[in-house]
Amino acid sequence: MLSYQHIYHAGNPADVHKHAALAAMLDYMTRKDKPLSYIETHGGRGLYRLDAPEALKTGEAAAGIGAVADAAALAGTPYRAVLDEIRAVHGALAYPGSPLIAARFLRAGDAGHVAELHPQEHAALVAALKGTPLKVHRQDGFGMAQSICPPTPRRGLMLIDPSYEVKAEYARIPREIAGLHAKWNVGVIALWYPILTGGAHVPMLAALEAQGLPGALRHEIRFPPVRAGHRMVGSGLFVVNAPWGLEAELDRVAQLFGG
Repeated sequence: MLSYQHIYHAGNPADVHKHAALAAMLDYMTRKDKPLSYIETHGGRGLYRLDAPEALKTGEAAAGIGAVADAAALAGTPYRAVLDEIRAVHGALAYPGSPLIAARFLRAGDAGHVAELHPQEHAALVAALKGTPLKVHRQDGFGMAQSICPPTPRRGLMLIDPSYEVKAEYARIPREIAGLHAKWNVGVIALWYPILTGGAHVPMLAALEAQGLPGALRHEIRFPPVRAGHRMVGSGLFVVNAPWGLEAELDRVAQLFGG
């Protein structure tokens, strides 16, 4: 949706959950000396400033990375390492989005594709990823993913992280994932979803689980609303062909929020 800008939500508890998972998966997958593909359907701008007016307006990062950055549970994790690396370059109030996190793990011989439709977000993403292996596409993320799969190299990871501002996305996602897995049965497909007070994610998860996808891992954390009237009370991940050790890594993140 062209009105959505993630800067208002960057660094919130859901970002910590999602980005810790992404860093853990890529850290594990890049230990093998085999090339991989990274695909992301909804890239955002790639790099955020937590002192930007938009971020300060909502203050969501204060309940997320601002509250847990120095927690013992993050010490020594791939997420903590990549956060420190990016802040060493861009400053203590920089926060990396998932494309920039992914770019820090990709090696020579790896391939990457990220989609972003919003014109300003797309331009910022191109700038943030300059000099990295990631190719930025200004098109519908699912269309891009379907056209690329199966990617070359075949081994790889896809992150699906829509805004969910269009309610039809909840019904669309199980169909998209079924199609992507049919084309790319060896791919790790990671879906992030918000847990809202209205439970919009519940039918979507039921449809995904009914597909019997291999190596499926569902992981959720709960947290109080980050501001008055906010409907998001948790963060969820549904991962197909989940890499070894991912659940244990995410349980560490859950500890940060009382899970």
